[in-house]
Amino acid sequence: MINWVYYPRSDEATDMALKVVRVFEAASDRIDSDSHTLNSNEVLSVISDGLVAAGFAVEMGKKASQKIRVPVLFGLNGKLEKSFEADAFNSTEGFVVEVEAGRGVTNYQFLKDLFQACMMHGVYYLAIAVRNTYRANRNFESVHRFIDTLYASNRLKLPLKGVLIIGY
Repeated sequence: MINWVYYPRSDEATDMALKVVRVFEAASDRIDSDSHTLNSNEVLSVISDGLVAAGFAVEMGKKASQKIRVPVLFGLNGKLEKSFEADAFNSTEGFVVEVEAGRGVTNYQFLKDLFQACMMHGVYYLAIAVRNTYRANRNFESVHRFIDTLYASNRLKLPLKGVLIIGY
């Protein structure tokens, strides 16, 4: 079962966010964390065709040429000095997708994803996909509560227009 929530909760999910949700829903029977123990790269492999069809460039492997690099800092003469890797990026929409598995919550990888997306040039939307369950932990619920708190506290303003959390 795919669960999702879009932030800020006062905004309706964008068309692109809904396309990303539909990609996960179409693959639900193959990636559901209650039935499968896939790692993040395996989940990304299952959903990659759907993301490509939605206009995303998708990481296709671990070689440098297969990675998706999104600019962060530019230096002398406009030369790229710093970039972060993303699992998938739609440059037209400024939308990054990150897929996490076990360490998504255990090692707070979702926070690193959030931070990096906030630093990326031309990124306005972020989707973070985490397992619904992992070793009896409710990962989606944990991330959902954390992001709820972030938005409800109103103490930290994100430079993103929208954040989509998906539980698979």
